[in-house]
Amino acid sequence: MSAVAKTIWMIESRFGLPLTLEEMAVHAGVSRYHLSHIFPRVTGYSISQYLRGRRLSEAAKALAGGAPDILSVALDAGYGSHEAFTRAFRDLMGLTPDEVRRRQRLDGLPLVEPLRMDNAVSVKLSEPRIEDLPALRVAGLMERHDLTAAASMPAQWQRFAPYLGNVPGAVAGATYGLCGCYFERDGTLEYMSGMEVGDTAELPPAFKLVTVPAQRYARLAHRGHITTIRSTIAAIIEEWLPRSGYRQKQPPWSFIEYYGPDFNSSTGLGTVEIWIALEDQG
Repeated sequence: MSAVAKTIWMIESRFGLPLTLEEMAVHAGVSRYHLSHIFPRVTGYSISQYLRGRRLSEAAKALAGGAPDILSVALDAGYGSHEAFTRAFRDLMGLTPDEVRRRQRLDGLPLVEPLRMDNAVSVKLSEPRIEDLPALRVAGLMERHDLTAAASMPAQWQRFAPYLGNVPGAVAGATYGLCGCYFERDGTLEYMSGMEVGDTAELPPAFKLVTVPAQRYARLAHRGHITTIRSTIAAIIEEWLPRSGYRQKQPPWSFIEYYGPDFNSSTGLGTVEIWIALEDQG
């Protein structure tokens, strides 16, 4: 069972009890940093978001089922007071606990259901190419994303698309999705939709410029439609990397999505690779 699957199992079996990141990391057999970094990449949720969402979703079901005592539901969900529970519940569900109990329905509520403990799409990875690549100048739109908002990154790529072919000094061909820092406090990831640019490129005002240092990469191909890329990422992080003998570099720019010149954003098909920057083993 993978580290993410072990963590999901622990949350599902104990989400009404006190549960710390340290406990989950020990159970999963990885460091706190590693677990907090890979969990959102694989699931779309930070650990705290998933834990809070599961607790409050089960509380909503109990309330809609006619639970007579809101404080008991709050305590079962791991909250120490009626006030703290009501505030967290309203922030997530858009209604108070009492409103959900009175209406006795769950329709329209943003419930967080249990995640599967296996990957939704079976992925067989091909052998990676290990390559040393020079520094890369990439410019594009840089935004921070809540990883639970599945449509936010595709929407960023839609905003980026009109710039393709219209930036003087840009290198024609591939585009890049650069993952920067992950902010555990609010569960957001810094992400750039970008293109390679030369020294004299004329950048639009909305663009940011980053220089990815010269690094050694494992380049792993994604097969199939772009909508299944999360399963490929999960297979890389959860299966290939722990068994490979390599270690991923620390962020930023240690995880790159490469979209080849033949990638068609309209069809979602074409060359796509995941580049993992590797630590020096010497």
